[in-house]
Amino acid sequence: IGTVTAFSPFDARADAEALRKAMKGIGTDEETVLKILTSRNNAQRQEIASAFKTLFGRDLVDDLKSELTGKFETLMVSLMRPTYIFDAHALKHAIKGAGTNEKVLTEILASRTPAEVRNIKQVYLQEYEANLEDKITGETSGYFQRLLVVLLQANRDPDGRVDEGLVEQDAQVLFRAGELKWGTDEEKFITILGTRSVSHLRRVFDKYMTISGFQIEETIDRETSGDLEKLLLAVVKCIRSVPAYFAETLYYSMKGAGTDDDTLIRVMVSRSEIDLLDIRKEFRKNFAKSLHHMIQKDTSGDYRKALLLLCGGDDE
Repeated sequence: IGTVTAFSPFDARADAEALRKAMKGIGTDEETVLKILTSRNNAQRQEIASAFKTLFGRDLVDDLKSELTGKFETLMVSLMRPTYIFDAHALKHAIKGAGTNEKVLTEILASRTPAEVRNIKQVYLQEYEANLEDKITGETSGYFQRLLVVLLQANRDPDGRVDEGLVEQDAQVLFRAGELKWGTDEEKFITILGTRSVSHLRRVFDKYMTISGFQIEETIDRETSGDLEKLLLAVVKCIRSVPAYFAETLYYSMKGAGTDDDTLIRVMVSRSEIDLLDIRKEFRKNFAKSLHHMIQKDTSGDYRKALLLLCGGDDE
């Protein structure tokens, strides 16, 4: 369940007028901007943008960019990005220019469903006239690249009846490919973690623990490294629980010195209508503090106000 839902009673023209007034002339009324944009869902924000253009002949996103600055601007502009293009846009920016942002590739491809991945590939092709897989393979290498390609095929087995015999077999194969082997057979990890169904893999992880005495994460941690390790761990965590994976992602985006604002914004915006309430629950359970509390402590100004409104309640 998300924290942002359709606002009612909704009046796109009234919102467009309030936003224009907030940004017209000298100075900007940021409070009005953030209150409107965080309390409307994405479909409604698109209607507001359309009404804004109809009434004033101006582009709402361009106005936000010229009136706002810094992280607050990034957050407001992200909220305005149409849902259907959000992931494709994030991936496009993760693989352009100098250096590839492996963190973004990992987060999106590990956490999205096969249907979502198929949609991302289609949108990428339509919007950017480029093949996402080609772009990613051009910027990555090794087993990290190969697991990304497997995930991009979006052919994970659908959930169905779990065959305990196959569960046992996969758990044994993983045990032999990692703990029992000098060196690691990464390919076995890639194939099994990248293609088996979610319900099957959850049983495999339990069986693996029984056979080896280790959580599969411990083995991945010991036997692999670098980008591949991070991707394998993200896949395992998402198989166990997508909300728990995002709770952890949010926690580490704010923990310690400095904040990874790009990640904080990307997750808060992309999950706000999907499972941010579930993420909040997992956050409280796993980190003994609320997401609200951590955002409150780690951010400031209008940026903080807007993030807290997206977060919704405080689970202290």
